[in-house]
Parts: sequence; structure tokens; C-alpha cells
Amino acid sequence: MSNVLEGVRVLDLTHVLAGPFAGYQLAVMGAEVIKIESPDEPDQARFQGSDAQLNDEGMGTAFLSQSSNKKSMALNLKTERGRQVLRQLVQTADVLIENYRPGAFDALKLGYADLSVLNPKLVYCSISAFGSTGPRRHLTAYDGVVQAYAGMMAMTGEPGTAPMKCGAPVVDYATGTTAAMAILAALLQREKRGGRGQFVEVAMSDVAMILTSSHLTGYLWNGAHPEQKGNRYPFATIGCYQASDAPLVISASNLRQQRRLWEALGRADLVKANNRERVRAYAEEADALKQIIATQTVAHWEALLQSCSVPVSRVQRMGEMLEDEHVKSRPVLHRFPPEAGPLGGLTVPVAGFQLSDSPVAVHRLPQRVGAQDAELLAELGYAPQHIEALAAEGVIAARA
Repeated sequence: MSNVLEGVRVLDLTHVLAGPFAGYQLAVMGAEVIKIESPDEPDQARFQGSDAQLNDEGMGTAFLSQSSNKKSMALNLKTERGRQVLRQLVQTADVLIENYRPGAFDALKLGYADLSVLNPKLVYCSISAFGSTGPRRHLTAYDGVVQAYAGMMAMTGEPGTAPMKCGAPVVDYATGTTAAMAILAALLQREKRGGRGQFVEVAMSDVAMILTSSHLTGYLWNGAHPEQKGNRYPFATIGCYQASDAPLVISASNLRQQRRLWEALGRADLVKANNRERVRAYAEEADALKQIIATQTVAHWEALLQSCSVPVSRVQRMGEMLEDEHVKSRPVLHRFPPEAGPLGGLTVPVAGFQLSDSPVAVHRLPQRVGAQDAELLAELGYAPQHIEALAAEGVIAARA
């Protein structure tokens, strides 16, 4: 088996979450991904995470979670010599990803118009908060700001409470996933049109709109504004109910599932013939479920309802989920062995998919800033003394 992106070189000039995650998804599919960051101001994610010591070392868990398989190069693009090195790298690359403010790379003559002249096959992906057009194009933002802007926070939480963001940075990761998909589409199109690359643009605000597709379509159709509903759905048979020991989520969504639910609970009298009846009977059904579910443990209800093919799960903390035998049986996580050194035992998510004939896998530890400077510069023809000179000038990372 071969990696699906074997032989594809990606220059990853991104920081924080969305951009690096796009590069990471390409890396686990076998692309050679070179993370390029400033030697003086590296990716801020290096200093963020759940371990203070790792943060101090520039290897925070926010960075580690999406940096496996990547090589690291420190390059000061504020210097002409740094920009020249990047231009040389571009001539060897298939993909470049950046997530700076629109226009920033153009001002450095590193935009698509400039670099595609050097390498017509280049797929150039620009990720930003609001895209390169429109009155907000000059603004910067992070996941929480985009959630607020896109209406996501306003519809999240219990009715009448303060707006609430999602617990996970869903816009960031959805943007990274979208960017990876768009890059793959551009690479496929390149093969169809004789090796010509193209410009790919991904805006976080656009992705946030896609994440709210059903709500957006409903509002544009009849003005039905998505309001805060907490854990409430149109049907009472979809919701969160308190068992005797913990919360339980039931999702008896369609008519067959709601029939199986009520029959399993001994309340066949509450089975409805159509969805309109279910909506009208919400209060009665919710009250019945509240009383019934409270009488037994979540383990009891999971066993009973799963046996009846009713979707159900207890509400778990992350630690509980990771101890589940099902999670352990799936190839979603990679754990580096103890012999990997200081990061031995590090476990990172890989991808949410698998390919039957092409491994999606992790094989390289996340790297410190500029770890492959000498290797990559040597490939470009730089002699050792020239590499030392670049380090002395602050163009690349200082030599250890």
C-alpha cells in the first residue's frame, strides 16, 4: 500500500488551529508537509495547552495535536533573504497554505500572482477570517469571534440565557477540514488540466455559514429565526433526560424509532402516527419521559434501548469516552512509543476517516522550531557556511 499523497510537497505557512489542521490532514495522508514559521515569533499554538511546562518549551498540546508528520523550518519572511529561500522552496512544492490577513503576502510579493509565475503547478490556499473580498476582508478573527458573528452563539444555550460558544473550536477544525478538501480538489483538477495549479480561498465566516445550513435555509425560507433551545428538539423523543444517576440523551428521531421507544418503555399509548402529532404532544411526551427515565440508571436505559435499536448515550466526560472499548478498537488515535524520547507516550488524533488501500497514519513526532532548517536548505544547494550565515543574520533559527 502507498500513501495517497506520497510525493506531494506542502509548504504550511499557517498558525494556531484552522490552517495547521489543514496541513496536518494532508500530512497523515502521506504528503511531505514543511511547517514554516518565524524564528522570532513562531506559531502561538506552541505556547498553548494543558501542560504549562510544555507551553514554556514551545511544544504546547495545542501545537502537538496537529503537528505530527511535519518537518519544521524557521524562516524570517520580513527579510529579503528569507523571502528568497521561500521562493526557492515554492519551485519544489505542489501546495502552499497560508492564513495571514488577506493582502499581507501580496505586499511581500509572495501572493498567488507572484508565486504562480515561479511555479505554474502550485496550488495556493489562502485561509482567512472573512475572505479576500467584501467590507470585512481586512479584519482578523478567531473561532469564538466567528461563532459570534455567524449567529452560532446566539442560537446556543438554554432559552433566555447568555449566548454560548461551542465547547470545541468547531469553526477552526471545520475550516481546516474544508481547506484540506479544497486542496485535494485542486490537485485533482490539476491532473485534469495539464498540471496547472490554482488559487484556493477558504473563509472561516463562509464555513460557519455552512455549519448552520439547515437553520440558514429555514430562516431564508420563512423567517424562522433559530433561537436558543438548549437540549430541546421539535420532538420530545429527542432530548436529554436525567436518569437516576446521570444525564441520558435519547434520539428516537423517526417514526419507527419513536414507536420502538414507547413500546420499550411500556407506553405504546404514546406512539404517534405522524410528526405533526408528535409536535403537538411535546409537553405530554416530555413529562412522561422525564418521569420514566428518572426511575433507572443510565446503564439500564442504554442496555434496554440499544437492544431495541433506539439511538441513546449517557453524557460522558472525555476521560470516560477514551476508556470505552469501542474507541480503543478504532484507528483514530496514535500513541508514540516510550522510546520516542521526551514526547514518548504522546497520543494525538489522526483523522476521522480511513482509506482501504492507502494508510492514513502518523510516523513523525512534532518538531521544534527550525528542526529541519539545515536539511531543507542543503536540498536547495546551500553550503554549510551559507546556512550558518543565515542563522547568524536571523533569517533562520539559531543553531543549537
